[in-house]
Amino acid sequence: MQEVTIEEWQEQYRQDFISLSIDWLEKYVSVEPIDLEILNDPEGHIFTVGGKVFFARMDNETVGTVAMIPREDGVFELAKLAVAEQYRGYRIGQRLMEHCIDFAKSRKANKIILFTTDVLVPAVNLYHRFGFVEVALTDNKYAEADMRMELSLEKNFFRTF
Repeated sequence: MQEVTIEEWQEQYRQDFISLSIDWLEKYVSVEPIDLEILNDPEGHIFTVGGKVFFARMDNETVGTVAMIPREDGVFELAKLAVAEQYRGYRIGQRLMEHCIDFAKSRKANKIILFTTDVLVPAVNLYHRFGFVEVALTDNKYAEADMRMELSLEKNFFRTF
C-alpha cells in the first residue's frame, strides 16, 4: 500500500467528491437537499466564497474527501468528510482532519465548526480527539444534525497521533 497524499480540488475528482459523499450519507444518515446543492455546485457553495475541497489519494485512487467552507470572518465549516468503506481504519479521516486544521490556520481562522449526529460515534470520537467540543446547536442547515462542534484555533490545541 502506498502513502496517502492530500490533494486540492481538481476537476477530474468532481465525481469522487459526489460519490464518496453520497455513499457515506446513504450508509449512515440520508442525503438531504442541502447536501445535493453543495455536492452538485461546489463552485457556488464552496469555491466562490473562498473554500476548498481536499482529497485523500492512495494507490492512484481517491479514498477520502472533505470540504472547508468559510462561514463568517475567521470561521470555517468542516463538511462532507467521507472515507471510502474499504479504506476505513487507515487513519485517512485523521489525515484529512490534520490537513483541514492546517488549512484553517494558514487562513488565520480562529475557529472550525462542524455539524454531525451523535449516532456517528467513530466520527464524534475523531472530532473529540482533535479538540472539538460540543456547543449549542445554532445556525444548523442540516435536518439530521443534532450536534454542533467547534474547535478553537486560538488555543492552538489539537492532539498529534
